[in-house]
Amino acid sequence: MKLGRRLAVEGAGTAWLVFAGCAAMALNASPPSQGFNVLEVAAAFGLALTVANYAAARAASAHFNPAVTIGYAVSGRFPVRDTGPYLAAQTIGAILGAALLVRVASGRPGFSVAVSDLGSNGYDEHSPSEYALAAVFLLELAVSFVFVLFHLLMSSTVARRKTAALAIGACLAAIYLIAIPVSNGGANPARSTGPALFAGEWALDQLWLFWAAPLFGGAAAGAAYRLVGRRSRIVPTPSRDGV
Repeated sequence: MKLGRRLAVEGAGTAWLVFAGCAAMALNASPPSQGFNVLEVAAAFGLALTVANYAAARAASAHFNPAVTIGYAVSGRFPVRDTGPYLAAQTIGAILGAALLVRVASGRPGFSVAVSDLGSNGYDEHSPSEYALAAVFLLELAVSFVFVLFHLLMSSTVARRKTAALAIGACLAAIYLIAIPVSNGGANPARSTGPALFAGEWALDQLWLFWAAPLFGGAAAGAAYRLVGRRSRIVPTPSRDGV
């Protein structure tokens, strides 16, 4: 598949992921951003990713996450030259998904982005349970490493790829069950960027962590895969990489 079509799929899939997952926080909250159910939000993100992966199939090299793209590039299973365009497409898609969410949420009387924050990620006083910067960074690093390594392993053989979309969605849901009380659930720099641009102020000030930790985690997962996954690894063409 040509790069342009793959970028369109990356953008659309990431937009869907951000809209569906963050909507479970912003639209179901009563009052906004305080009354959502953690299990429901985690399920929304996991199901949204599963749907996006099934819709994209392997032909799209579906990542929907800059940390995943970095992990594949470091592992040697994704062209480095396509990394920048993928990250740009994912980030633009996330912004569009967040913009759609703001438009929908604005239909509720009294809605305020500043109050609901659209599920923006944060630490210290902006962490749902007021976790400190160091704790949030460590968790984001760890869950990103696990998620990207699992992504690489599930797409490494023909047999595993048959169930990869469902398994990867379930993995994200499990990660968010852990991460939502700590940081509102990140492990995806694009997902973090979309809501932060609309929430502004503190969300933008703290956004650096939700790029740095997942990208470090993704790169570490790619390096680990190179070390432990050589025997089972399939080196696919760009059109068959990922899920």
